[in-house]
Amino acid sequence: MPGPLDVLVFYVPVDAADSVLEAVFAAGAGAIGDYDKCAFRVRGTGQFRPLRGANPTIGSVGEVEQVEEERVELVLPRGVRQQVVAALREAHPYEEPAYHLLETS
Repeated sequence: MPGPLDVLVFYVPVDAADSVLEAVFAAGAGAIGDYDKCAFRVRGTGQFRPLRGANPTIGSVGEVEQVEEERVELVLPRGVRQQVVAALREAHPYEEPAYHLLETS
C-alpha cells in the first residue's frame, strides 16, 4: 500500500500547461496505482495586478490583467513534495505561481 498522498492544485497559462505538467510529472507527481501522468485540468480566467517591485511575465505593474489559464490538480506521494513544488516553481512562467498543496487522510 502506498504512503500518504498530497494533492497539488496550481494555475498556469494555457500555453504553458503541458510543459509545467511534464516537469511535475518528472519530479514524481501524477501516479495513481498502475497509471501515471494523471491530472485533472479545467480552463478559466485568472486575474491579477502586479504591484510595484513585481517583474510580471504578462501584464504591467499597476494594471489588472486577465489571462486564460488552466487549473490543474494531481496527486503526489508526500515524500516528494519538496521536489514537486521546486519543479513547479522552476517550470512555471510566472514570477509567483499560484498553487496550494493539500494533505489527504
